[in-house]
Amino acid sequence: MDLRIENLHIHSETEIIHPDQLKCEYPLNQKAIDTVLQGQQTIKNILDGNDPRRFVVVGPCSIHDVKAAREYAQRLKQLADQVQDCLYLVMRVYFEKPRTNVGWQGLVNDPHLDGSYKIEDGLRLARQLLLDIAEIGLPTAGEALDLVTPQYVQDLFSWTAIGARTTESQTHRKMASGFSSTVGFKNGTNGDINVAINAMRAAAHENNFVSINAAGQVAVVRTKGNPYTHVVLRGGSSGPNYDIKHIAQCERHLEHLGLPKNIMVDCSHANSLKDPEKQRLVMDNISQQILDGNTSIKGIMVESNLNSGHQAIPKNLENLDYGVSVTDACIDWANTEKAIITMHTHLKKAGLDLED
Repeated sequence: MDLRIENLHIHSETEIIHPDQLKCEYPLNQKAIDTVLQGQQTIKNILDGNDPRRFVVVGPCSIHDVKAAREYAQRLKQLADQVQDCLYLVMRVYFEKPRTNVGWQGLVNDPHLDGSYKIEDGLRLARQLLLDIAEIGLPTAGEALDLVTPQYVQDLFSWTAIGARTTESQTHRKMASGFSSTVGFKNGTNGDINVAINAMRAAAHENNFVSINAAGQVAVVRTKGNPYTHVVLRGGSSGPNYDIKHIAQCERHLEHLGLPKNIMVDCSHANSLKDPEKQRLVMDNISQQILDGNTSIKGIMVESNLNSGHQAIPKNLENLDYGVSVTDACIDWANTEKAIITMHTHLKKAGLDLED
């Protein structure tokens, strides 16, 4: 009898659609292409200091309801047009949720929220939603958590995050080195900024790694290196890290290594002490730092949804509350709009806009 020595814990393998097949099913039209390219270039201009605005990545902690996401996008587009002279709004559209232990892993992995893991359905829903948002002229931001999923949707993102749990991953750094979008590396969950800065350095270089190509074949990917990366301060187990002292410390680290002093502040997570309502306090603090002359803070991130709080996923999905997060708690639309308009008003008064 042959002795089995591999795949001992695998009970099945199911082939799914190739990236290029999905892109053929859901192709980009010219409007979507223009939105993505303009989003990427605008954020790069902000990081280069050629655009005096700040960019704001704002939206749900994770997408679980595409109908609610489309409604949120429509509202955000109207707000984006209103504040565009000082702030450049980018919708946070996260499809994968990193878990400390177990739990729902996001729209791509479990789109029906029932443990069925119809990943191909999730990829289709994700790509269609990104196209819909791009076609209204709103740029989007995502998190590259899985090493294969970006092949299906990365062409539609204007900004990409590498999360606190994966910033130290060599494979994620290599993958980021090939992205066309700007990439924000979050500091570690313990608050260590060195892992993010090291990730920036690694992603800026040429890299080689094994992945899949658009046809779904295993391939060696060779990258040129991504010069547009930055640090995302999200706090850590030691507490928040967005105040003047921590910002200055991050600036010194970047300057010492000859890296651009480009910093983004995540107003959620440890910086808000995991209280979503305190994100507005972080935004006020950052606004004041900018008014006081800070030029290194280029952007912020806010977790926001149509309605506030969060909810567990019920067995009967008809009992889900509309527009309420099923992962981290968010602030509601009314408070989101108020906070962004307040930030815009402060920066406008200081003359931080593009108008002559």
